[in-house]
Amino acid sequence: MLLPDSQATETFGARLAGVVAPGDVVTLSGPLGAGKTSIARGLLAALGLIGEAPSPSFAIVQPYAPPEVCLPVLHVDLYRIDDPDEIEELGLDEALADSLLIVEWPERAPGMWPEALALTLTIEPDGSRALTAGVPAAWKARWRQI
Repeated sequence: MLLPDSQATETFGARLAGVVAPGDVVTLSGPLGAGKTSIARGLLAALGLIGEAPSPSFAIVQPYAPPEVCLPVLHVDLYRIDDPDEIEELGLDEALADSLLIVEWPERAPGMWPEALALTLTIEPDGSRALTAGVPAAWKARWRQI
């Protein structure tokens, strides 16, 4: 899928919001500036967040809860994680029971979310973004709705 600009990237995130539920994991991979946070911002806005969602680069985990959004969400940025063992300390497994996880830089936690909707963004020569998706069985029907 080609996303010509940042607005299209956020719009994709908003469409994704229509099919997510607590217990889901959406991973976002790609180089710096590819649009990972733009997808997350579009998704969060469609779930009801007023204002712009900050990048969780420094906080690592940015939580959102009702009534701020319609379902609990953890926006996670693993960029600064050096050791996968550090991820255990974040308590993401426990949160997954009732929250949506949006995980940027999932390659820092290899194999942790095998059933995640795995989205990868690349920056094209013309500045647009190419999005590819790894769609596990549990996501197949929902993916067609996006």
